[in-house]
Amino acid sequence: MLIADREVVLFQGDSITDAGRNREAAGDLGKGYALMAAGLFASLYPEMGVTFYNRGISGNRVKDLQARWQQDCLDLKPTLVSIYIGVNDCWRRYDRNDPTSVEQFEAGYRDLLETTKRELDPKLVLIEPFVLPVPEDRKEWRVDLDPKIHVVRELAREYGAKLVPLDGLFAQASARMEPARWAHDGVHPSPAGHALIARAWLEAVGAKL
Repeated sequence: MLIADREVVLFQGDSITDAGRNREAAGDLGKGYALMAAGLFASLYPEMGVTFYNRGISGNRVKDLQARWQQDCLDLKPTLVSIYIGVNDCWRRYDRNDPTSVEQFEAGYRDLLETTKRELDPKLVLIEPFVLPVPEDRKEWRVDLDPKIHVVRELAREYGAKLVPLDGLFAQASARMEPARWAHDGVHPSPAGHALIARAWLEAVGAKL
């Protein structure tokens, strides 16, 4: 299994990771997949004493993570860093005409990984962004998001990170139940959607569910 005794695990990302966490409470994990994954892990392996942190912030893009990486990652000295970013790098193109090019996205993401490897050399988990066709106009996002998903996959391979392949998992789940039941706006997961992410994350780190 990827996680060992007494490790420090950091969840980083945007609103999907943030999930309403109390930012005044350092150990608050929010109400989403980070809480579910940490809770399930602790129930399965209580003797391991693993510490979990959540530093997701709603609305963040790769450049926002870069701006706060020292305080919200390096200073915490995690031994495993889980990064889930990318959908806002796509979304801002469509709601604010403020796009992030694939090249900018890759350069920023690579900078995060290079800095983290150099300073901490932790284990890495990369979670690819997803979007579902709810509402219909989300289908137009594919031209922007798909190349960014491929960037995350390539970086995971290059940096030896575990990959959580959410885009395919949510597409598969939507064949069983209408997409809106997994994410009402195509982006923000329902409780079932967060549980899907949590299970996939735990499987990626080798936890036995």
